[in-house]
Amino acid sequence: MELIERYLQAVQFWLPKAQKHDIIAELSEDLRAQIEEKETNLGRALTETEVGAILLERGRPVLVANRFLPQQHLIGPVLFPIYTFVLKIVMASYLVPSALVWIGRMIYSPAYRGELLSHPVPAILSAWSSVWATAFLAFGAVTIVFAILERLQAKSRFMEKWDPRKLPAVRNPNVVPRATASFEMVVNAVGFIVWATNMYAPVAMISDVRISVSPLWPWFFWGFLLVSLVNCGLSADSLTRPYWTMQRAIVRLLSDAAGSALFCWLLKANILTGLAVANVSPERAAEITNIINYWMGRTFPIAVAIGIVVAAGNIYRIVRLKTAGARPRLEAIAH
Repeated sequence: MELIERYLQAVQFWLPKAQKHDIIAELSEDLRAQIEEKETNLGRALTETEVGAILLERGRPVLVANRFLPQQHLIGPVLFPIYTFVLKIVMASYLVPSALVWIGRMIYSPAYRGELLSHPVPAILSAWSSVWATAFLAFGAVTIVFAILERLQAKSRFMEKWDPRKLPAVRNPNVVPRATASFEMVVNAVGFIVWATNMYAPVAMISDVRISVSPLWPWFFWGFLLVSLVNCGLSADSLTRPYWTMQRAIVRLLSDAAGSALFCWLLKANILTGLAVANVSPERAAEITNIINYWMGRTFPIAVAIGIVVAAGNIYRIVRLKTAGARPRLEAIAH
């Protein structure tokens, strides 16, 4: 029954990774036995309302999950899983942007980089003190809020007032929504047509600007054209089979890796060889060409980082598909 699946999914979210499958199997068997016993007594299948009543008696998913967790005392056993979840989000929301800002300053600020290399210990201590102070304030603010919620919950018991029928629907990460597949197919098809019809020539005229590119351009033209064609095929396949398969996930990984590699190469290839602009001297046009190539090269580390993130997402999808058959599926457990 879908209501049971949704309940198990909600409980599973709060469980520790190493134990969640065993705990869900035990909980599923217990619930199934309870439902079968009641159906035997009634001589009929239970309605959704009756199943909801059993789940309501069992308890809110986060409270049920807490019974399988070691007792915590910082905030309290009821709110502690939510507290740690929110704390991770808050800390990540601060630390990740701070790390990106630091990397950006290291790449794009010679003065900052020179100061760090010439006086590493004071610079590191200064950066660390700022990070530590802000992280401490964020940690303290979240802890105070949840300490207040803990006392309110103890008085009002608001965590126990809930409706099983309002739980989110069971999510299957391997399903590809047809709307998403349709949108991707349209975007890739339009990109393929525009690229094929407008980007082949090594010299292009845009209004009064004449743009010349490197002899390496055919590699980029045909490479990006092939990647776009492969992506069109993947999107079309998703329309007929709206779920991820191992073969499609591997092709997507290779396609994204090829596209990322081509784009990173493009940034470092000094692809722009000349500009001719009306009312602009050749010397100034050459200076603009060099500036464009320079800044394209400076964005290379960012492109590499984005490519790594995309590749990691694709690899995670492949691992998930590979291990799906080895671990009990939530649907199978529930039934």
